[in-house]
Amino acid sequence: MELFLASLASLLAGCVDAIVGGGGLILVPALFAIFPTTHPATLFGTNKGASVWGTGMATAQYSRRVRMPWHALAPAALTGFAAALGGAWLVTVVSPEFLRKALPAVLLLVLLYTLARKDLGRHHAPCHSGARETTIACGIGAVIGFYDGFFGPGTGSFFVFLFVRLLGYDFLHASASAKLLNTATNVAALLLFTLKGHVWWHFALTMALANVAGSLAGTHLALKHGTGFVRGAFIAVVSALILKTGYDAFLR
Repeated sequence: MELFLASLASLLAGCVDAIVGGGGLILVPALFAIFPTTHPATLFGTNKGASVWGTGMATAQYSRRVRMPWHALAPAALTGFAAALGGAWLVTVVSPEFLRKALPAVLLLVLLYTLARKDLGRHHAPCHSGARETTIACGIGAVIGFYDGFFGPGTGSFFVFLFVRLLGYDFLHASASAKLLNTATNVAALLLFTLKGHVWWHFALTMALANVAGSLAGTHLALKHGTGFVRGAFIAVVSALILKTGYDAFLR
């Protein structure tokens, strides 16, 4: 029963994550509810062991249908990988608790900005090219990759928002690009958790299959319905993240 419930949560998380990020909003709380006495590091590691396959599959699916600026995204993914390792190392010596109360406010600003700018991310109009685009993409990878390793909630949504805001991508292209970078940061975190023995592979592998299935469904929905659908999903996920992180920071 535990494996079934965890796999179902992983399926739903993969679907949401493939569209716009935020799968951890579903899977991580589900794992804490199913295994309430387990060390948090093991649950986080098992989450990464399942979700990395879904983000990887989403990246592959998007790359077949959406033009990916590999000249900018490949270096950004490598930068994100290295930054996530640095963040994961730092969290072993410094508590990320100070971010817990700040995160809902940051997410609220992202949501309000997106709602106020009704045309934001509706049209794909990259505002940079060449080395400048690569530099900005690497900056996004470094900052959000470090955040993912150090704390994590909302990583996919932050990637999407910054690709839209700073590079002029529409939400569909931003989500596709975010999947590649999020895969890199997930691999970095998974590597660290694995080396420290914090992954239940007997659960993670089955959950990974469910996550991939959900990812395929989510990618299909995003590609079928386009930018407007992804923008709506982004607003819904960020709103849910505000409620979840606000509850964790001030009410729990």
